[in-house]
Amino acid sequence: MRLPSSTKPAARRPAFDRPHLGDILAPIARAAAANSALVVTLALLAALCGLQALALLRAPAAWLPAAITVKLAQGETVALGRHELAAPQADRDHLSLRRDAQDGWTVRNLSATRQVVLLRDGGDQRLGSTPLAAGQRFQIDGALFDVRAADSGSIAFARDGHEWRYDGAVLYRDGHQQANCPESHLASKVLSLWNRAMPAVLTISRPLSFGGNLHCDNRLGLAQVTPGAALISRGNGGLQLTAGNPDGDRAAVLVHGAGSQIDLRKQEASLAGVKAIVVGHTRFQLETDGGQLTLHPSRHVSMFSAPDLKLPEHVSWQWQQRALWAGGQSGAIWAGIAISLACMAVALALAARRPLSASRVAMLLAAGGVLICGVVALISQRAGYAPSAACSMALAACALMLWLALPGRLTLVTAAGVVLLAAGLLSQLELGLGAPESSWLRYYQKSAAMLAIGAGLGGLLRLWAQHQAARGAHLQQRSIEWLLALFAAVALAALAAQVLWGDEQGVFDLQPVELAKLALTALTAHCLALRFNWHAGPHTLSEHGTRWLQLIAPALLFLALLGLSLVQVDDFSPLILLLIWSTVVAFSYALAARNRKLAGALIAMALTAAGAIVYLRCTGTDDLIRWGFYADRFLVWLNPAEHPHTGQQLLLGARAIADGGWLGADHWLGLRSLGLAAGGAVQIPAVQDDFAASFFLNRHGLVGGLLLWAAQAAFLAGLALTAARAYQSGASARDFRHAWSGRFRYFALCGGGAFVLGHFLLSWGTNLAIFPIMGQPMSFLSAGGSHLLFFLCPLLAFSAISAQSSEGE
Repeated sequence: MRLPSSTKPAARRPAFDRPHLGDILAPIARAAAANSALVVTLALLAALCGLQALALLRAPAAWLPAAITVKLAQGETVALGRHELAAPQADRDHLSLRRDAQDGWTVRNLSATRQVVLLRDGGDQRLGSTPLAAGQRFQIDGALFDVRAADSGSIAFARDGHEWRYDGAVLYRDGHQQANCPESHLASKVLSLWNRAMPAVLTISRPLSFGGNLHCDNRLGLAQVTPGAALISRGNGGLQLTAGNPDGDRAAVLVHGAGSQIDLRKQEASLAGVKAIVVGHTRFQLETDGGQLTLHPSRHVSMFSAPDLKLPEHVSWQWQQRALWAGGQSGAIWAGIAISLACMAVALALAARRPLSASRVAMLLAAGGVLICGVVALISQRAGYAPSAACSMALAACALMLWLALPGRLTLVTAAGVVLLAAGLLSQLELGLGAPESSWLRYYQKSAAMLAIGAGLGGLLRLWAQHQAARGAHLQQRSIEWLLALFAAVALAALAAQVLWGDEQGVFDLQPVELAKLALTALTAHCLALRFNWHAGPHTLSEHGTRWLQLIAPALLFLALLGLSLVQVDDFSPLILLLIWSTVVAFSYALAARNRKLAGALIAMALTAAGAIVYLRCTGTDDLIRWGFYADRFLVWLNPAEHPHTGQQLLLGARAIADGGWLGADHWLGLRSLGLAAGGAVQIPAVQDDFAASFFLNRHGLVGGLLLWAAQAAFLAGLALTAARAYQSGASARDFRHAWSGRFRYFALCGGGAFVLGHFLLSWGTNLAIFPIMGQPMSFLSAGGSHLLFFLCPLLAFSAISAQSSEGE
């Protein structure tokens, strides 16, 4: 029997029926569930970047002078200082300007402690200093010296039957080098021996100081004259006599010659041919027009809430408003950011297709675009035309997105590193917007440019490593060793450049020591990785010792040279940092070698060090004075209130942390104060570097600090997990290359993590007064451009490559 069929036609769904909202959200939800770590990381990154944008939007208008005009009649003089020049680091009355009868302008330094520098095409001139020539005589208080010979490299002068010769590094009395001073540190003694043994081109500049009652080292003693009353040092292509600024009475410094006398403390110089002038770190471009002198300030310029300020009758300002959204090469960088983001989007859209060549090309273009934008931003900033803060924010966000968009599984190291980088940029932006000075934003802009360069280079390196792995191509062991040797040579050359031509702040605005730390980590990892394969080699004890020396000698040599280069820095924190690194690397070796005795000894040593810190904190100061090891720093650490000047940094940092409390100074975790004034925390010395954590705790409270600690702990834990996987990969390998690769990655990650751990410990210890003041920045948070570019970005890239290699093996 057939069932009767229905005559009613079946309902059809229209071909172009609109999908329901659930049909759209369902695949998104499934993708989010499958990539929960990526979703959480993107959400945190979006929140931190959104807070940066909100800070820019909420920043109040700020005004600063675009031009300062001085009008004088012939023969008139005017004194200018911090108020009239908008120079926050100048004295109240810093310089005197005078217009002579021929419409010429002259300047004189009125400050007792700060310099005035005149910049000409042929070099610079510091007021209060002058080169010396043969036949001249110079006088320091009542002591008169006759100059016998002088050139660009040395000077010879005589007094009271004694003759001195100074070459810019060593002082000789009657042909013999003077003995070391009784209070000289080991670093000073080593430096003295180096200068005496090396040719002139390799000597390290050390000034000749006049004053005091003792002839020693590079000090020429003068009775009844305060030490440091006058100096002779290298500068401007020769040797310059400079009036010093001692703590005691200031002695007269005179130069006699050609029938004239120059008092260096009252030296007056003509502004003819001068292109710019530097007053208290503020640079002014000069334009003269008869009776009118116009100064255009740049770098370190005071800012005001309104374009209204009472000025002397001879001085007038042309105001300009601070620009946060336009400036410099922003247009070209904006275009580069847009192209890079478009390439990232194309690469992600093509990632699911086969073959992956098109996706890799698009991602390669994105990484190259971010790199080029970072280079353009850095060069523009160095040239004085920095991109806008908004452009730097977009560039940093694009660089962070590149880290997440690169192919490969998202690791805990990369996720925590991206979050820490975004948090550090937010803190630097808050500091730049809240400080009453134009130059503070440059730290944020430099960090953004360095991050873009590091992300671009790291992205290109990761893409190259993936391409090599897909082809099954690997570098030969000999090639790797030559690359490591070249890396070490470059790092040593950079350290030598800092020693010869730089100072504690680095050379050419960079810190070569960060590159040296990376090279030291790579060399040590290579040596230790080879150490585990020597069972196939010699068997006698003497042969084992010889091979061990051959393997570890490069790392020991590099470590010795690194320590020697750090001796000139008047700070023991690099030595403590190296000690922490050495301890962690040795502990990682003990774990890999299953050497329980060594591991136990290292743990006992670490506990002993912690106990020593507690002991020093609880005991008095007599022992520290007797030991003499940086006693002044330990005394300030133990009781900063008794040292109001040298302990100011600790006291201001402690006050800022106390004001922050649990929820920040605004009681809203810093949300209500985004983009607004930074308050008294900005007065902490080195708040952008060593005391960045104090500003962060003041702004976001201890709750924000706990969140930051959690992110830092996640980063270190991610490094440890990646290193453990690399070691397991090397231990289970059946050939030398894979075994060496796994162990090399293990030791390199442990060494890099040790340096980051050291920075975290020293920085938090300094800010919380657990340790004496140490000049080490906090990784990711401080405005350390070199630390970010030369160490953190390579470490992030290497950890991502290592994770992918462990998965592939």
